[in-house]
Amino acid sequence: MPEPSPPSSAAAVPPTPPVPLSALLAREELGLRQIAGPADPGTVIHWAHTSEMADPYPYLLGGELLLTAGVHVVPESADTPGTAGARETAGVPETAGAAGRGALGEAGARGDGGVSGAVPGAADVKAVGRQEAYFDAYVSRVVEAGGAALGFGLAPVHDTVPKALVAACDRHGLPLLEVPPRTTFSGVARAVGQLMAQARLAELRRVTEAQQSLAAAAASPAPIPAVLRRLAQRVGGRAVLYGPDGAELAAAGRSEEAAVRALEELAGVVRPKAPSGSAVSAPSSASGTVAGTRLAAYALGTGQGFVLGVATPRRDPGDHTISSVAAVLLSLLTGEHQSAGGAARSSALVRLLLGAPPEEVAPLLGGDRWVVVHARPAGERPAPDAVAAASLGAALGSTLVEVSDAVVRVLVPTEREPAAQPGWTLGVSAPVEAAGWPAADAQASRALARARATRTPLVRHGERTGLTDLVPPAQAELHARTLLAPLAQAPALVETLRSWLSLHGSWDRTAVALSVHRNTVRQRIARCAASLDADLDDPDVRMELWFALKQTGEA
Repeated sequence: MPEPSPPSSAAAVPPTPPVPLSALLAREELGLRQIAGPADPGTVIHWAHTSEMADPYPYLLGGELLLTAGVHVVPESADTPGTAGARETAGVPETAGAAGRGALGEAGARGDGGVSGAVPGAADVKAVGRQEAYFDAYVSRVVEAGGAALGFGLAPVHDTVPKALVAACDRHGLPLLEVPPRTTFSGVARAVGQLMAQARLAELRRVTEAQQSLAAAAASPAPIPAVLRRLAQRVGGRAVLYGPDGAELAAAGRSEEAAVRALEELAGVVRPKAPSGSAVSAPSSASGTVAGTRLAAYALGTGQGFVLGVATPRRDPGDHTISSVAAVLLSLLTGEHQSAGGAARSSALVRLLLGAPPEEVAPLLGGDRWVVVHARPAGERPAPDAVAAASLGAALGSTLVEVSDAVVRVLVPTEREPAAQPGWTLGVSAPVEAAGWPAADAQASRALARARATRTPLVRHGERTGLTDLVPPAQAELHARTLLAPLAQAPALVETLRSWLSLHGSWDRTAVALSVHRNTVRQRIARCAASLDADLDDPDVRMELWFALKQTGEA
């Protein structure tokens, strides 16, 4: 089982792109030179920090380039060994070690270099020994704190980098940089900041390109393998989709066998182990490291037990963001096709395409009676996209959503009463059975037009019954068709007349409802009056025409 990374270590490094030490050394204007420690091209720094403390450990987060001018260190050629010993003793860290601290303490206490009556050459040797012990303790504390490198500035305190410091850095594997007198520490820090800004911009560009690539893969004919393949390419590792039973459904990329097995085990950590809604829940993600390979597992949002596993040889700052985008896309791809509702909708669609009547496929969609909802964004909001339409459908309690011509159409079971939604204008049809879906679609369209014209959040078709219900339907329909016969070949005139009557003869609101100019409304109503040979200013005529439009399904 991979050993999870402790949260404290993850938080110890600032969340910024690291800078390769080699990039800083390449800045010719700084004149930095590495004189000790490993020349590892993989060494990175997260910031530059200046400190003249003898024990910088409490002030380091980890990953810094620590800059010092050696103010806390006495030069090797000190004229008064006793004084040097006293100053060094004051600067030795508490954990410098018994040998180093004892030597310094002993020398400082005596004030004579530790050798009574010794010749000057012997005193110099003792001073050098104390300095070696001091630097060994100092460098070990920097390494213990997680420092990435040490920069030692020449002048005004030291003309050269102390040999004892060079030896200590070689011994502890800490890169040591010589900072020339002409280069200030603030200049080094500024160069690090510039390199970090460049790295951050490059990382943002990398993440953006990866997001676009993953989205394109999700729209391909074989989306799941394509998304995994793109993800593996972008993070330079392996991407795996595990099924609810833990089986590997699809994979892309390569990784060591040990990492493959560990990734499979890590996927089990985030896979739900209890029924949905139980108080016991698995984490949404987990991470770990095996043999230098970084592992991450993401529970997909469908709740069906699908898990995305990612194994990478390194962990760049943007990898988590890229993997999270892939997890969201795979959640959508697996959720729709694997859930029971998604399977039922697919079956209903296939039957409709093969010629089955709507009333035969309606039970597969979960209802006997339905309402159709037409919706448009309120005010001057932009046209809805697929995400906004899906959100509206979820708010109305249905996944049967379609977007066309800036109108969202939702098929909602009558068990879920549509309510007004913030930011939307809705038109709702009367409840119908499956056979009446086309008529309900027309009703919802007209209700939406009325809602927009009256600036009402929601309008329902036929909310109240009237006197027209007392007339036998067959006689009413015959009379209506006879009355409207002159307009039978002009559907635009019929639609304009219906909207104009429903809005009490308002030219402006009718123009808004039909998305035409108000003069066009005037011209069409004038043609209607001429064709019907009727005075449309007469309320009785208007009432009779409205009755006729309702009987023919046009109102």
